[in-house]
Amino acid sequence: MKNKIERFDMTEPPRRTKWYLRPVINVLCLPDLLKHRNKLTKIGMDGIKPPYLLLCNHNAFMDFKVASKAIYPYRANYVVAIDGFIGRENLLRDVGCICKRKFTNDITLIRQLTATVKNGDVAIIYPEARYSLCGTTAILPASLGKLCKLLKVPVVTLICHGHHVNSPFWNLHDRGIRPTEAEMTLQFTPEELAETSADEINRRLVEAFQYDDFAWQKERGIRTKYKGRAEGLHRVLYKCPACGREYRMNSEGADLFCEECGKRWHMTELAELEAVEGATEFSHIPDWYEWQRECVRKEVEDGTYSTGVMKVTVDSLPNAKKFIHLGEGTLIHDMDGFLLRCKGLDGGDFEMRKPPSSLYSCHIEYNYLGKHGDCVDLNTLTDTCYIYPEGRDFSVTKMALATEELYQAHCRKIGKNCPPGLA
Repeated sequence: MKNKIERFDMTEPPRRTKWYLRPVINVLCLPDLLKHRNKLTKIGMDGIKPPYLLLCNHNAFMDFKVASKAIYPYRANYVVAIDGFIGRENLLRDVGCICKRKFTNDITLIRQLTATVKNGDVAIIYPEARYSLCGTTAILPASLGKLCKLLKVPVVTLICHGHHVNSPFWNLHDRGIRPTEAEMTLQFTPEELAETSADEINRRLVEAFQYDDFAWQKERGIRTKYKGRAEGLHRVLYKCPACGREYRMNSEGADLFCEECGKRWHMTELAELEAVEGATEFSHIPDWYEWQRECVRKEVEDGTYSTGVMKVTVDSLPNAKKFIHLGEGTLIHDMDGFLLRCKGLDGGDFEMRKPPSSLYSCHIEYNYLGKHGDCVDLNTLTDTCYIYPEGRDFSVTKMALATEELYQAHCRKIGKNCPPGLA
């Protein structure tokens, strides 16, 4: 059976967007851009034409629509995760998408991006590699500066605001936020890249990527009328700051609450949290999230972090046709990283190890596709495993935070200094 499994062809050269699809893409993007009255500001872009590298932040699907507006009328190749290709591989290749398995070191992608700029097109990357969990900057790869120097083309950033508070990763309902905003900014010319170290390029890119969607909303006084605006937030804020219990947070309507101690917080129309009774520990959602990170960091520093052995179900995605169900297995995430055991595609025993040194972050999903539940996906260069823990005594958010903290601890152990925001 193993030899019959078709693998996604990562080596096929990137296709230039078909000429007849370019206007179609923009027509399809237009309704949402008009609905949300998107305001695009270009800074330092006078005279800048492809090829160039466009680095975008990532909060919602609308990011892609703003990027299409920003580069029009030019062609682009977009780096897209393999699950985006399911059932529509040929179409996505024709519009210019390049497949990537998340959080893998893939030299093939470098060749694809090099081909893109040689074709005279825009190379579009979402370097955070996942939707932001709470509307703030996710960690960026330390290889970004080297990539910029390698491609030797202008480096431009596109930072969107309002997409997370409009359709957060933890509840995709469109809240009708408007206007949304975006800044398209020239960060480096080829001449500046040649004179700047990769570390300094990284530092400046981390600075350019600083954003906070909830702060942006409050500063502009944009109200969210959606009555279910807090539903799903417990997937991100999994630990109660009142009693300290994990995995017992829940949400309904505009309220977040702890099932262990009963404390409730109301989410206002400006997305601030207010305790219904007693003190408000965190009014700003990202502050609660970062407090959880600090708690996880303490576990890592103490050497006590562990999920224990979790029963899981596993789906494999070797190609873009469909998921292949591998059945039940076990997953451990602890000080040694991830260890997955299950049946493989060939029917035999399969084991995947991901030590802390191999993952600076990981990709998670909340209630994947609206029906499969929360999951973490782990990748090799030829396969992607979507892993669904059973029960409720876990949080994929905590696993993501722990992955980052374990990597940072590994870096400190070997004397490697990762600046804030990079890994």
